[in-house]
Amino acid sequence: MYISRTHLSRRTMLRGLGTAIALPLLDCMVPAATALAQTAARPIKRFGVFYVPNGMAMGYWFPKGEGPLQELPPTLRSLEPYKKQVLLMGGLGDQAANLVRGGGDHARSAGTFLTCVPFKFTFAADVYAETTMDQIAAKQFAKETELASLELALDSVAILGSCDGGSSCAYTNTISWSSPTSPLPMENDPRAVFERLFGTTGSTDRAARTARREQDKSILDFVMSEISRLNQRLGPRDRSKFEEYIESVRDIERRIQKAAEQNARELPAVDQPMGIPTDYAEHAKLMMDLLALAYQTDLTRISTFMLAKEVSGRAYPEIGVPDSHHPVSHHQNEPAKLERLHKINEYHMQQFAHLVDKLAQTPEGDGTMLDSSLFLYGTGISDSNTHFHDDLPIALVGGKAAGITGGRYIRFPQGTPLANLHLTLLDKLGISIDKFGDSTGRLNNIFDAGLPNI
Repeated sequence: MYISRTHLSRRTMLRGLGTAIALPLLDCMVPAATALAQTAARPIKRFGVFYVPNGMAMGYWFPKGEGPLQELPPTLRSLEPYKKQVLLMGGLGDQAANLVRGGGDHARSAGTFLTCVPFKFTFAADVYAETTMDQIAAKQFAKETELASLELALDSVAILGSCDGGSSCAYTNTISWSSPTSPLPMENDPRAVFERLFGTTGSTDRAARTARREQDKSILDFVMSEISRLNQRLGPRDRSKFEEYIESVRDIERRIQKAAEQNARELPAVDQPMGIPTDYAEHAKLMMDLLALAYQTDLTRISTFMLAKEVSGRAYPEIGVPDSHHPVSHHQNEPAKLERLHKINEYHMQQFAHLVDKLAQTPEGDGTMLDSSLFLYGTGISDSNTHFHDDLPIALVGGKAAGITGGRYIRFPQGTPLANLHLTLLDKLGISIDKFGDSTGRLNNIFDAGLPNI
């Protein structure tokens, strides 16, 4: 870490013509008196939940036996470079999903995954669930960030009314609830996410957008003079980090503009700009990159991300699966269907692995951004054919500060409440509560002993 007498506020922003751009964490934002202390063990400060729908091809997910992982199972092999930071867990179940009085198994899966409390079965607006564990953490972390949390998705969540089993679509459209009556909408439009993070505005009207681009050209062009002045105040390491950050912002801006141009003919003339790539992987990577920027600028530390929503009918011909995802998930143990389902499961994991790799390659302090990140990846249905909510496919991925003893597969007694994991994770995030959902206690043997919580 480069330590200088120059100190910038952690909330310093570049401003120009009504736009504001948050900066990454630079060395000079850490006061010299505390810089050395912060180069020691950094506590976890980021937490994200990544949800996949329709269950798993379980034979490709779990290793053959407990203990150290010689190699990751097929579904997770895109995380092989980070095997030592991956902890697979078996035996966890979501009993709350079985206790919902009505609705389909898919709604029950998403609707209880982060609450572990049965929701009220309804197809109307009088939905009632519970505050999710991510939002319990968000309320705590919001004291230190501009945005309490980000809720992201790749599927459209525009469908309202009744969905799976006649239950409200609110239970399948999101996994995050800020209160029992407040499901948080998941955003799948990269442009909208960019605007929320960095404050740009626009219109879907082609003429208006063209005029705006001619006027603005780039958010960053308005603040280049300020960037130049700021560069003069930075040390060599900060200057290099800052230049890389600016380039990453430019790259995402370019990709969003390109996506908007590709979809220009389909856009309605409204004040909500769109720019969703038609290619799934391109869309996923763009959203992952935006999430990485949100973390990098410390705009938020909490996120949820649905790689697809329950009962998703998306097909994936680009990976040799022209079939709709949901019907394929009802595999009836047919080898060909199981193989196609596995390809979809692995494809989803590859998108998540892009974020893990990006954070691992982004310097921060004396390490990387991944060092201070902790992620939960999984779903509320195990075998997609049976739709059972036990022995769930759950993985934790975390950096050095997370304190995860990774590179292992551990099993808890069958039926151990998923809520026990959530309670344990909240503890690690520095939020101590007596009980969460249907929890019966905390999980042992996950984190290293002696590492501090936040």
